Amino acid sequence: MEATGDVAHSQYLTCRIAEEDYGIGILEAREILEFESLTKVPNAPRFIRGVINLRGSVVPVVDLAVKFGQDPRPLTRRTCILIVETGADDKRGLVGLVVDSVSQVIELTPDQIEPAPSFGTRARAEHLRGLGRLGNRFVLLLALSRVLEDNELLPSSAETTKDESS
Repeated sequence: MEATGDVAHSQYLTCRIAEEDYGIGILEAREILEFESLTKVPNAPRFIRGVINLRGSVVPVVDLAVKFGQDPRPLTRRTCILIVETGADDKRGLVGLVVDSVSQVIELTPDQIEPAPSFGTRARAEHLRGLGRLGNRFVLLLALSRVLEDNELLPSSAETTKDESS
């Protein structure tokens, strides 16, 4: 298989969401936080669990299970918030992702990455970079820029969601 520019990452941080293993490009991952209380945001989309204060910045927290069409995952002692950087060059920002657990960093060669399947996954095919082969198991490689492209997550969203109907 020929590697495309979209599959340029060779290292991925793996995490578990609803019994499936996902990989996030290591260059997108910023830090892993213990899950703590969130501030709910009225009228936010269902997949936004709330916001956290990260060193003075308001960071939206997305429940990827809900984003992929499932119920919110129960919180366990392994549940954490994975802080990632996403967005276009002129509108980059931090987003927190609720994941069941974070596992390890893996390295994949281009021949270990298959095209994204169009069936059998909770994530839509357009949300995936591909399918990483690790021995006898697979890791779904997320294309975060596509998963988190919603306007509600852009760094300037706080400015654009103000009530201007006076």
